[in-house]
Amino acid sequence: MSSFIYLDYNATTPTDPRVADAMTPYLTGFFGNPSSGHRAGREAKTAVEKARVQVAGCLGCAADEMIFTSGGSESDNLALRGVVTARGGGHVVISAVEHPAVLEVALAMEMEGLIRLTVVGVDAECRVDPADIEAALADDTVLISIMLANNEVGTLQPVAEIAELCRDRGVLVHTDAAQAVGKIPVDVDDLGVDLLTVAGHKLYAPKGIGALYLRRGVEIEPLIRGAGHERRLRAGTENILEMVGLGAACALVRDDLPHEISRLAALRDRLRERLAAGVDGLIEHARGAERLPNTLSVSLPGAHAGELLEAIGDEVAASAGVACHGFTIQVSHVLAAMGVTTEVALGTVRFSVGRFTTEDEVDRGAEIILAALRSA
Repeated sequence: MSSFIYLDYNATTPTDPRVADAMTPYLTGFFGNPSSGHRAGREAKTAVEKARVQVAGCLGCAADEMIFTSGGSESDNLALRGVVTARGGGHVVISAVEHPAVLEVALAMEMEGLIRLTVVGVDAECRVDPADIEAALADDTVLISIMLANNEVGTLQPVAEIAELCRDRGVLVHTDAAQAVGKIPVDVDDLGVDLLTVAGHKLYAPKGIGALYLRRGVEIEPLIRGAGHERRLRAGTENILEMVGLGAACALVRDDLPHEISRLAALRDRLRERLAAGVDGLIEHARGAERLPNTLSVSLPGAHAGELLEAIGDEVAASAGVACHGFTIQVSHVLAAMGVTTEVALGTVRFSVGRFTTEDEVDRGAEIILAALRSA
């Protein structure tokens, strides 16, 4: 039994031992360049393409629709800038609660004069209203980018409804599914999206690997130019080791997910119940929304989340809803978009359970948190 309790799986996941086992032969051998025609190159190429098939299988798409990247941020950048550049600019719509890898890219393109940008809001449960997306559409709209699952409060967005609105208008739809893949079923055809982001370190693969789903027939321009890797959309000699890891992680998702969803939800609810029993007036963000089964965002009245996490940081891992810089308090842009007050945000902590979380860890974690609150 580990003395450290990790309740921050939305920040990053440990590499699953089964993923590490799949990777090991490519760390100690099979070092060939997949672009080489000799045996070592062919062996490496076979490993890359097997991984591509595994990732595609997790998302319900064809292998040739998967582009390997260095992670979720690169995939988001490639999706947004790639579409905008290919289409010669235009109007882009995003939500106010996107991950910075989408939000900051869109704002930068707006400042550069490449696009006209519309940012739509969310309700108190962090949900985008498809009617707001429809109202924002214009003749020059080229791309909608709406995350599938919010990383802070877990809300699932109505991406399929939004994609349906855009399909007949010729507007492309991208979704950042970094927090969703591995936690809920994700199928590109069910969603109806044209581009979808995957981040390896959110689903028990290593950091530094990701993928972008690109529907057949959708044209984008590359960010990284060079040789003809990844259909000439992402130059650079393939990172075989981590591609194998992402492929193995995606294969495990297909096998483990049906049981894992209910288990994670039970752990999340158990943690909420333990905390609510010891905290009067506990506020659970997005409780009424359809959300990730593993994510619990709560405000603990009277608590300062940063101070609490510092006090328990050697025993329990979690994340705060505010960032403090000297005398300045910066509320998370997600909580701010939801209309959460600064006082409530100040006491907000995000807990996220995962594949290796146990009931005992949840119970011990709650005890440590409650003890810290009592002694504050």
